[in-house]
Amino acid sequence: MRETKYRGRLAPSPTGYLHLGHAMTFWCAQERARKNNGVLVLRIEDLDPDRCRSEFHQAIYEDLRWFGLEWNEGPDVGGEFGPYLQSERRDRYLAAWKNLRTDGFIYPCTCSRRDVLNATGAPHSESEEPIYPGTCRSSVAAAVSAAERATLPPVTAAATTGVNWRFRVPDGSPVEFLDQHLGRQCAVAGKDFGDFVVWRGDDVPAYQLAVVVDDAAMHISEVVRGADLVTSTFRQLLLYRALDLTSPQFYHTPLISDSLGNRLAKRHASLSLRALREAGANPRSLRAEYAAYR
Repeated sequence: MRETKYRGRLAPSPTGYLHLGHAMTFWCAQERARKNNGVLVLRIEDLDPDRCRSEFHQAIYEDLRWFGLEWNEGPDVGGEFGPYLQSERRDRYLAAWKNLRTDGFIYPCTCSRRDVLNATGAPHSESEEPIYPGTCRSSVAAAVSAAERATLPPVTAAATTGVNWRFRVPDGSPVEFLDQHLGRQCAVAGKDFGDFVVWRGDDVPAYQLAVVVDDAAMHISEVVRGADLVTSTFRQLLLYRALDLTSPQFYHTPLISDSLGNRLAKRHASLSLRALREAGANPRSLRAEYAAYR
C-alpha cells in the first residue's frame, strides 16, 4: 500500500549548473513538504552518460544547500528507497520496459528525431517533441497471454539496443488531472501529444519511463515541477496506468524568464546558482524577489 505521509522530491540532472528557475521550483517543493510535515527526497537524474558530468553532480549538493534547501533522503544522506542515483536503478527500468513490451504497450521504432521532424513539419517548442506520425506503428505487438509469458526469453541488453521503443497512446482518448496549482488540465492523446519514447536507441531509459518508475518506487505523493512539463504529465499518467501504478498528485509552478521573456535554461550561465553564489548574491533576497514563481 502507498504511504499516506506526504513525500515530495527534488530531481535535478547534472547536465549543467542549476539556475534560479530550478532553485525556486525546488524551494516550492520544500515549502510544500514542510507545510505537510512530510519528507523531501533528492534524486539525481543522471541517466544520460553523454551529457552528465561529475563537476555538475557535485555542484548540485553545494549550490542547493547554499540556496537554503535541505532534504531527508538522497545519495549523500541515504534512505530506505535508494539508490537515489538513476544511473544505479537500471534494473527497475528494465523490468518496467519488459512489462510494457509483454502487455503490448510499446513497439520498436527506427525513426530518428530528424525523421519525425521531416515527416510532420509541425512547429513545436524546443522542450516538446513533435507528434509522432506513426511510421513504425504497424510493428506493434499484441499483448502476450499469461501462458505465453512463461515462455518468453529473458531480456538482454540486445533487446533494448538499436531502436527506440515507443509507447502507443490511445488515439482520441482524453487524459486529465487536477493540478494542485493550475487547476484541471486536459489533453487528447494523439492530438495534443503522440507516441513517445520510453527507451532510447542508445540503450538509455527515457525520462518519461524513469521518473514514473522512480516516483512510484519512492512513494512520492506529490511532484512539484515547472509548468513546461504539463504535457509530460499526460504521458506519464498513461504509463502509470499501463504499469498498474498509483500516480502522485502534481503541482506545476510558473517559469522564470530572462529580460527578453525567454524561460531560463542551463545555458543562462549568469543566472546559474554557481554564478550567483560567486557574485555574492544573498539567497534569502533571491527567494523574496522571485516568490511569485512558486
